Amino acid sequence: MRFDRIWLDARLATLAPDRPGLGAVERAALACRDGSIVYAGPQADLPAGWDARERVALDGRWVTPGLIDCHTHIVHAGDRAEEFERRLNGASYAQIAQAGGGILSTVRATRAASEDALVAQSLPRLERLLAEGVTSIEIKSGYGLALESEMRMLRAARRLARERPVHVETSFLGAHALPPEAQGDKERYIDAVCDDMIPQVARAGLADAVDAFCEGIAFQPSQIARVFAAARKAGLAVKLHADQLSNLHGARLAAAHGALSADHLEYADDAGAAAMAAARTVAVLLPGAFYTLRETQLPPLQSFRRHGVAMALATDCNPGSSPVTSLLLMMNMAATLFGLTIEEAIAGVTREAARALGRLAQFGTLEAGKRCDLAIWNIERPAELVYRVGFNPLHARVWNGQ
Repeated sequence: MRFDRIWLDARLATLAPDRPGLGAVERAALACRDGSIVYAGPQADLPAGWDARERVALDGRWVTPGLIDCHTHIVHAGDRAEEFERRLNGASYAQIAQAGGGILSTVRATRAASEDALVAQSLPRLERLLAEGVTSIEIKSGYGLALESEMRMLRAARRLARERPVHVETSFLGAHALPPEAQGDKERYIDAVCDDMIPQVARAGLADAVDAFCEGIAFQPSQIARVFAAARKAGLAVKLHADQLSNLHGARLAAAHGALSADHLEYADDAGAAAMAAARTVAVLLPGAFYTLRETQLPPLQSFRRHGVAMALATDCNPGSSPVTSLLLMMNMAATLFGLTIEEAIAGVTREAARALGRLAQFGTLEAGKRCDLAIWNIERPAELVYRVGFNPLHARVWNGQ
């Protein structure tokens, strides 16, 4: 058997679901051909007569699947440092939003930016993530809140995948906030999202999924249900910002519509966790927003564990509530603030993040047939990826076998 490339003398954290824990394999090898993994296992069990165009000795370094940031708003213009200062002085996220700040502040800046400007401003944020071993990323729209500007954001997100070696999934988030020109009429705006925006975004092939924000400062469950119905009609998967600031039973709503994921979930209840488990909806935890907003309500991890809900982690990179470009930091925060184990944290940015995107068949574990996306680390044990703060031990990043 001939390989394009083989990595020898490795330690693998395969994250394979049929292996215990991290699926660790000592004294291992990993081989790829045509961008896909063709072998990942003990070096002693390599097929007889193998050969490779390139051999790479890893000297005992750990290899994980490439990291996956499965919830970001990385394409946007401007920043919200002034609002951060206002929160330090006592204003809440909801108060700032109700005064015309928050999401609408970024909407104004994003609407004024060209596609080229959006790409230029987003690339440094993306590059920070890639430098930590990220090989796949989800990017949401939601700062345009009108068809033309939403599509401009999605085009910019697609362009990032051409500008850098990274897999990009895009989500249309038109139901993120109410634009000022809607004059408070949420039902009419949701009409536009369902009847105009979603069909045109789908026809243009600009989105892989449709997201929405279910919250008192955003949209009600009945309105979200209409958005999800339109998404399904257009052939798009759905996901939901759910139960972040209050319990509107967003977790159950997401599950009822077969959502890929429900994200945030600080106020989700046990019934919501049970519904998510039954629907195989992934819980995406976002400790960056929890930390930045100085929240105190923890996501119901015990309910998620008891019911067997898969848990992913992401940066929620956005200019207001989570100006974060470090997935490694999110692992530490998830362990320190939420109580995730080392195995849960690492699985949350690999296998479970891929599951949250509906892409586990393509990547997220080190198994034959998966895309050869790897992160190679200068560490002695996987716990270092979660334990260290402000330290990047990445030795090499491999995307699509390169």
